[in-house]
Amino acid sequence: MIQTKTAGEIDKMRASGRILAEALRRCGESIVPGQTTPQDLNDLAEGIMRAAGATPATLGYRGYPAASCISVNDVVIHGIPNATPLQEGDIVDVDLVVEKDGWHADGAWTFPVGKVSKDVERLLSVTKEALAQGIAKARVGNRIGDVSATIQRYCEGNGYGVVREMLGHGIGRSMHEEPDVPNYGKPGTGERLREGMTLCIEPMINQGTAKIVTLEDGWTVKTLDGRPSAHFEHTVLITKAGPEILTRE
Repeated sequence: MIQTKTAGEIDKMRASGRILAEALRRCGESIVPGQTTPQDLNDLAEGIMRAAGATPATLGYRGYPAASCISVNDVVIHGIPNATPLQEGDIVDVDLVVEKDGWHADGAWTFPVGKVSKDVERLLSVTKEALAQGIAKARVGNRIGDVSATIQRYCEGNGYGVVREMLGHGIGRSMHEEPDVPNYGKPGTGERLREGMTLCIEPMINQGTAKIVTLEDGWTVKTLDGRPSAHFEHTVLITKAGPEILTRE
């Protein structure tokens, strides 16, 4: 069942979202090519959450071992932080879920490490724009398919692969709630959007094939062809006045 949120519940989600936005910003600012590791980003994000009285909801979730998902280059999502330094030209997706006072916010950003190639720069730009266009469709009276189709059309129109197996989702008291929010679909289909719904919209876009593979650790998802992938995500509130991004400082 899809849960709409009260004004008080939304305020608590806003608080979680502000913590998350600060953690993402500071992670991005901390990246130094050849020095910063995914584990460093994980530790920084966890420290920011805990200092604010929040907890990292990924830690221990279905056995996941870290406070964040840090995905580098051809890792699409759910990369487990490690001690390998990020190198000039890499891209790194920092994906966080904050829980405070029983309410969650989920967000991700893919950062360039130093100077990246023009092709990779374009992938990041298109994926970020796809998120913005998807959010713009998250309005009362529209349907999930309107969001999904907009993302798919823009990304495939730019020659990229849209991952099918990993989806956006509802969020609130739980990290994952109904409804699913795919990055592909048909306009006018799916659940109708109502005031008070909270959704995670998160295009996961591959430079090459849309096909993916999950590694033996059971978490790390990579592109099948080894080409880069980008991931941007916001937690979004549906309001009468239009979409409100909750994971923004």
